[in-house]
Amino acid sequence: MVKSELIHRIAEKQSNLPLKDIELSVNEIITSMAAALSEHERIEIRGFGSFVLRYRPPRKAHNPRTGERVYTSAKYSPHFKPGKDLRERVNQGYGTKIIAAIDEDDDEDNTRSKSKNRGLMNDGDDFGFFSNDDDNRF
Repeated sequence: MVKSELIHRIAEKQSNLPLKDIELSVNEIITSMAAALSEHERIEIRGFGSFVLRYRPPRKAHNPRTGERVYTSAKYSPHFKPGKDLRERVNQGYGTKIIAAIDEDDDEDNTRSKSKNRGLMNDGDDFGFFSNDDDNRF
């Protein structure tokens, strides 16, 4: 979602507000947040998350095109940490679907591996590390 989409979604839900007022409000919120971060303030929005600055120390790097050594200066980088409510809302319903998909994949893998690995311990190989194919030996 980009800023214009956010403004239009808010306008759809708040039909009593003019689009221009919503646009001004969104821009003011973003400007205020950027100003707070530039002054090294922490921003916390309950239920959504928090924005903080993380210090990045200077480091040695290289220009991938020329291979020349470059030294980057120390800087601060904005970092977003989602709140508990946001994490739960994003993952709502997905956890069970993912686990079910993983379980299905495991079942298929187990079926395949059982059919591939039949008799590995019976062919005289130490500890069953090698399959029946001589090509797989070290």
